[in-house]
Amino acid sequence: MTEPLLVVGHGTVDERGVAQFHAFLERLKARMSAAGVDSSGGFIELSAPAVTEAWTELTDKGHRRMAAVPLVLVAAGHGKGDIPAALEREVRRHPGTSFVFGRPLGPHPILLELLAERIAEQVPRDEWADTAVVLVGRGSTDPDANAEVCKVSRLLQETCGFETVETAFISLASPDVPGGLDRARKLGAKRVVVAPYFLFDGVLPQRVVTQAREWAQTAPELPLHVAGYLGDCDALVDLVVERYHEALHGDIRMNCDTCAYRVLLPGFEDKLGAPQTPHHHPDDPTGHGHAHGHAHGHSNG
Repeated sequence: MTEPLLVVGHGTVDERGVAQFHAFLERLKARMSAAGVDSSGGFIELSAPAVTEAWTELTDKGHRRMAAVPLVLVAAGHGKGDIPAALEREVRRHPGTSFVFGRPLGPHPILLELLAERIAEQVPRDEWADTAVVLVGRGSTDPDANAEVCKVSRLLQETCGFETVETAFISLASPDVPGGLDRARKLGAKRVVVAPYFLFDGVLPQRVVTQAREWAQTAPELPLHVAGYLGDCDALVDLVVERYHEALHGDIRMNCDTCAYRVLLPGFEDKLGAPQTPHHHPDDPTGHGHAHGHAHGHSNG
C-alpha cells in the first residue's frame, strides 16, 4: 500500500483562509487520487479539521505510515517544532503508526513564478525595471526563518529584474511594512508593489493590505499596488507533490547550519535544543483549547 499524503497547516480564524485551504486540499486530493494515492489534511490549531481527524481518516483506510508535508513557506517554529510535535502525538495515540516529514515549501522556483504572476497582475512586466517590490513575510523569532524570506527577495530581484526588492515583515521581525515601503521610496522607484508572501488569505495578509494602504496616504506621489497572495492553484499542487515524493524517497535536502534550534546563535541561546511541544487544537479529543505555552524544537522527519 502506497504511503498517503498528509498535508498539515497552521490554521486561521479567518473564514476565507480556511475556505481557501479546503479548496486547495480538494484540488490536491483529486491529483493524488488520479495517481492512486490517498491524501488528507488538517490544522494544528484554530481551524477545523484538526490534524488528528486527518490522521484518523488515513488510519481508518488501513495506512500505518504517512508522508507528511507542512503547508508552510519557511522553516520557522511551526515547521520545525509545532507540526512535527503534533504528528508525534498522533503516533503515540495510534501505536504502530509512523510518519516521514517533508520540507517546507520554500524557497522554490514555483513560488518565485507565482510571486511574479501576482505582481504582473498589478504592474506589466515591461515596467518592472523601475518598479520596487516590498516582499512581506510573516516574521518569526527564528532568525533563520527570516533569512529565508530575505533569500526569496533576492532571488525575485535577480530573476525578474525589478529595480529593487525590499524585505519586510508583518510581525515579530523588522523592518515592518511601513519601514519596507520607506526604503523603497528612498531608492527613487517610480512605483511600488507590496507582495504578501502568504499562501492564503488570513488575519496577517489582511493586515499587510491595511498597513500598505495607510502608508500610501502619506506618499500620494508614489503609485502603490498590492499583489495577491499565492493562492490555490495547480502550481502549488505541483510543489506539494514534489515535497511528498522527497519525503517518501528520503531525498530531503534541508539546510540546518543556521537553525537556532540546533546551532548556538548569539541572542537566541534559549532556543538551542528546546523540546517540541504541540499546540492544542479545539477539536482535539483532549479538549485543551488554544494553549500557546510551548517551546519549538526541530525535526529531521
